[in-house]
Amino acid sequence: MPPLARRLAAAGLLLPGPRGARARALHTGGGPDVLACRLASRAVVRFAGPEAARFLHSLLTNDLLSAFAAGGSSSPPRYAPTPNAPARGPAPPAYAALLTPQGRFLYDLFLYRPPPRSQMLDRTGSAPETGEGTEEEKGEPAEVLADVDAAEVDELIACFKRYRLRSKVEIDNVSENFACWQRFGHSVVRTEPSTQEPEAQSIGWGQGVDHAGESAAQGNGHGWQWLKDPRLDYLGYRGIFPADTIPPLVESDKEADEQHYQLWRIENGVAEGSTEIPKGEAIPLEYNLAGLNAISFEKGCYIGQELIARTHHRGVIRKRLMPMKFLDENGQELEQAVAPGSDVVDEASGKKIGTVNTALGSRGMGLLRLEEALKQGSALRIGGKTDMRVQAIKPDWWPPEWTQMVDQQSAVA
Repeated sequence: MPPLARRLAAAGLLLPGPRGARARALHTGGGPDVLACRLASRAVVRFAGPEAARFLHSLLTNDLLSAFAAGGSSSPPRYAPTPNAPARGPAPPAYAALLTPQGRFLYDLFLYRPPPRSQMLDRTGSAPETGEGTEEEKGEPAEVLADVDAAEVDELIACFKRYRLRSKVEIDNVSENFACWQRFGHSVVRTEPSTQEPEAQSIGWGQGVDHAGESAAQGNGHGWQWLKDPRLDYLGYRGIFPADTIPPLVESDKEADEQHYQLWRIENGVAEGSTEIPKGEAIPLEYNLAGLNAISFEKGCYIGQELIARTHHRGVIRKRLMPMKFLDENGQELEQAVAPGSDVVDEASGKKIGTVNTALGSRGMGLLRLEEALKQGSALRIGGKTDMRVQAIKPDWWPPEWTQMVDQQSAVA
């Protein structure tokens, strides 16, 4: 039995039945506080060259130049700076999307600025490898790493190369050298950001850490560390690490299957990748990308901006991606009973109000009409199955204005 399974069995958390049921035990009260998993569903692409950051900035939905600049010396101290080492943390990762010219979703990307050599530890873990850094390090990054949907990595690279034209940037798949990891769980969610996992904020960096206390956990020669997920605090920490190593802070009994992270996302209503966010079809605002910090409404032009800006300023989005539970007539959760693509129907009117786009165990996500999904007393079911109920859930992280119109209608009724 694997270490995680032994630990769950000892705690009485390893349930019999389908894999989805076992995964669900990890996300209910009493489950492990923190889990980490290697994301086999994600690949790593390197954009290298003096115009790499500006090239991506001109194409993607987010303001990458401002995001990467956030890791400079003007950023606030991250954790316990020593007197002779100025507090200077890495630029946080940025989340962004590439759209079609018509404003439909193509790919999502988590973008990381690798640390300059002046911020990496030497072999002893006690000092930066080089001095204050080159002029290039003080300007725009000459290299950007992106974690992307592994199923679409070849098409994604080909797509970016078509847009490259004369830009001085090389684009390569480096998944053999790097891997994506996620660290998440109840403790990550419940702790305040200022005190949350301080070890994860200080490992592997030559500036802003107490090297004497952290030298044994320097991680790797690239200086990578766990960084806050740029979408939501709920989702924990994310990072890119060398493919042949286990990241710092990953205990052997807390390394989990990626399915547990997928379930964690589903319960919070966060889609990821071109399968859960249909490629060439999805409207980014309906899939909540603005609320997940993937879209800047202040930056200049990017591909597909016209539809996004028009929809945003109109201010009315009638459909959104929502998490849901699948229940029987007695309110008990149904495992592995619903397939993606199933219709969600309003029982009172018999009309289709949305579609299930992701299902795992008794949980799923679907694009639903807000008026019907959140209406008081609404009864939803899976189309063609009168004995299978659907409970739509409004995530806690949604801003009030997203459902303001529905709330007003319910109050009047």
